[in-house]
Amino acid sequence: MDIKAHRKSMKLTLNVWHGNKKKLASLNTICSHITNLIFGVTLGFEYRMRFVYAHFPINIEFIENGTGLKIRNFLGEKRIRKVYMSHGVICFRDENLKDEIVLQGNDLNLVSSSAASVQQSCLIKNKDIRKFLDGIYVTKKGRIE
Repeated sequence: MDIKAHRKSMKLTLNVWHGNKKKLASLNTICSHITNLIFGVTLGFEYRMRFVYAHFPINIEFIENGTGLKIRNFLGEKRIRKVYMSHGVICFRDENLKDEIVLQGNDLNLVSSSAASVQQSCLIKNKDIRKFLDGIYVTKKGRIE
């Protein structure tokens, strides 16, 4: 595989010689990683998460300047769940919407893994998941606007 950078036209060229299905798939993966790196450095990535609850309101407290959060009163439990964000990801509350938090960062993998850890910290066990839909879910993901 050849990678060439053209300074005059500001383009990056990737070539595969005698490419089969696996080599072309890896080429597409490398291209998408490069575009995610460019968009992450120039714009950044953002995940928006909403609180869903039927009876007990979920309370969120941000710790260490937005690098982590405490989840309180999930399903009326007294247990406090602490979730720390990955390195380079910050979280804050959206002022326009009532029950929404925003996760922002430069690396798409780190932002998405932080959102997954927040969502998995509110898993419901030993109950019917069709009835108990409470939790914190991703509603929008994309670039920072």
